[in-house]
Amino acid sequence: MTKWASVQHCISILESFAPKRYAYEGDPIGLQVGTLQKKTTKVMIALDVLEEVVDEAIEKKADLIIAHHPLMYIPLKRIDTSTAKGRTIQKLLQHDITVYAAHTNLDVAEGGVNDWLADALKLQNRAVLQSSYEEELLKLAVFVPASHAERVREALGNAGAGHIGQYSHCSFTTNGTGNFMPLEGSSPFIGKQGIMESVEEVKIETILPASILNKAVSAMLNAHPYEEAAYDIYPVNNPGQKLGIGQIGTLPSPMNLEELAAHVKNAFSLKAVRAVKGHDRPIQKIAVVGGDGNKFIKGAISKGADALITGDIYYHNAHDAMEEGLTVIDAGHNIEKIMKHGLQRVIDEGLKKDHYSTEVIVSEIHTDPFTFV
Repeated sequence: MTKWASVQHCISILESFAPKRYAYEGDPIGLQVGTLQKKTTKVMIALDVLEEVVDEAIEKKADLIIAHHPLMYIPLKRIDTSTAKGRTIQKLLQHDITVYAAHTNLDVAEGGVNDWLADALKLQNRAVLQSSYEEELLKLAVFVPASHAERVREALGNAGAGHIGQYSHCSFTTNGTGNFMPLEGSSPFIGKQGIMESVEEVKIETILPASILNKAVSAMLNAHPYEEAAYDIYPVNNPGQKLGIGQIGTLPSPMNLEELAAHVKNAFSLKAVRAVKGHDRPIQKIAVVGGDGNKFIKGAISKGADALITGDIYYHNAHDAMEEGLTVIDAGHNIEKIMKHGLQRVIDEGLKKDHYSTEVIVSEIHTDPFTFV
């Protein structure tokens, strides 16, 4: 039986991977045109929502476009259908195509745009170039009879609690005695109404990001045998996972400028790149940022990068980088097109996991406005 996903379900898969809270303030992510309250038979992943991309969606019968660059990044004062932007919106509405944008939240997400770029460059020993988001951490402590302690621990770990570095399911257990009196109307797992009860219990403590608190508590309560589970939630000052824009890492082996340029062209299927030569030493430590990378020149220098790979470098910023000894490869803003296949995998895997028949395709329209002649 054919089972179509709702647009809202597709977006829930997306936002589990790249939550809205990761986005930069003021970034117009989210629903751009249409509605989330409908079924979708075909999703198209695009970098940009241009008129020809919408024509492609119409031809291929896609009814949801998930794009990286917001269609209405600059707010519109009017929809003039004699303009390309106006015609684009008109076609979307006429053909009932929803448009949803995941921009800086997809950049910041672990395994998102900048990770895909770093993967293509084969960077090793990687770290975030510039932090923009840090997870708030909490501690959850729950009291449970010893007979059900392992069940509750496993439920918490499977929900994502107790993840520390390269370790999962981390918790600490202490033994003690729980005291309670079941009142009239209760259905106690242990004890009888009106009689004081003492039970050998364990206290399970674990740490978790605030973003999964509801999920973890729900999993814990479902695994807990008591009608009313006793648990505490504490704020902690431990630093949480830091996410941000860009990646910095090392190439498998050093390269000179010409070799690096060839490597970048091959990684992103480019005919040419612009290069700023900042030094003559071997290049191995690389910073990479999708999109406009002008604001990340100083960060790349401070992190000890030999070269920055990004797009949209301004003339005077190129001078600054060169004088500070940073080599720059301007590969163009359009290298972010790597997100099309990356996000296709994310959405498609989520839909298949839930046994939906909705198809996920990528736009084949080349939206880079620049060409080399």
